[in-house]
Amino acid sequence: MSLDKSSTPFSPAFLLLGTHPQETKPASQRGTCTPMFTAALFTIAKTWKQPKCLLIDEWIKKMCCVCTVEYYSTINKNDILPFAATWMKLEDIIPNEISQTEKDEYSTMSLICRT
Repeated sequence: MSLDKSSTPFSPAFLLLGTHPQETKPASQRGTCTPMFTAALFTIAKTWKQPKCLLIDEWIKKMCCVCTVEYYSTINKNDILPFAATWMKLEDIIPNEISQTEKDEYSTMSLICRT
């Protein structure tokens, strides 16, 4: 999968997070994955150099990007049901300011069915 800066407004580094198979991690590292993932997200967020208060549309798009990364992480772990429930809750709080095409693009069914 190749991404260029014109096709996505988000950092391509997101795609590198959480993509390693779970069975290859030693038992001592399993408890550190979530804090490391959170630290990586904060590091990436610092590189965005955005103003402290994002517009609603920008915030939603960045949250959708984070949730998309979480989706692919759960696919690797074969743990899709808890993710789908979390994503559906997120869809309920998306405000009306976002366009219908963006709602369709980031909807749960489009991710699960890969349409």
